[in-house]
Amino acid sequence: MKLDILVFAVHPDDAELGCSGTILKNIAAGKKVGIVDLTRGELGTRGTAETRDLEAADSAKILGLHARENLGIRDGFFRNDEAHQLQIIRMIRKHQPEIILSNALRDRHPDHGRAGDLVNDSIFLSGLVKIDTQLQGIPQQPWRPRLSLQYIQDMYIKPDIIVDITPFIDQKIASIKAFKTQFYNPDHHEAETYISSPEFFESVLARAREFGKSIGATFAEGFTSRKLLGVDDIFNLK
Repeated sequence: MKLDILVFAVHPDDAELGCSGTILKNIAAGKKVGIVDLTRGELGTRGTAETRDLEAADSAKILGLHARENLGIRDGFFRNDEAHQLQIIRMIRKHQPEIILSNALRDRHPDHGRAGDLVNDSIFLSGLVKIDTQLQGIPQQPWRPRLSLQYIQDMYIKPDIIVDITPFIDQKIASIKAFKTQFYNPDHHEAETYISSPEFFESVLARAREFGKSIGATFAEGFTSRKLLGVDDIFNLK
């Protein structure tokens, strides 16, 4: 399926935390959006890879995604090398997105920045005609999206662009809460982690309010770009 937006997330729940409001906003506007999770999050302290699979499926329904796949790359130990780049290239060429959203340039979790670099390098390589890939035995055509952005995660990074997500904040939170084993849930009694406290949810909302305030909105999400961004009409800017 050709998608308008393809989101890469190194862990199931990264996209929900970082850009689910933007996903919801674009789906509501008629765009086709999908997520490719790189790993199954098997190194997470709480839950298992199997529970994360089920939670990701539940979240996909809340978001109304047109596609969600998991590459099954090894959590914590993947590298930005040819083998992993080819897996990303196959997904880009399969879905032919106009826009790609990917993990933060740097973050508290080392997987995030490394995944961001992996996707960035793969985007360039995906447009090269002399790199051959196949999907189910069928040769793929080169494809490079017109825009790549990185969502902002735990660490504050000054955004290059901010998207108003005010009407979708409740659905954003619902998509995060679909990961019942990972975040605050009084019915679960596994070991406490950095993201399992009720205060963590408050920080997610606080970040959305902070970005929203910057553009005169209630809630928003921020993104960075590795290149300068341009517009055709400055009257479309807030």
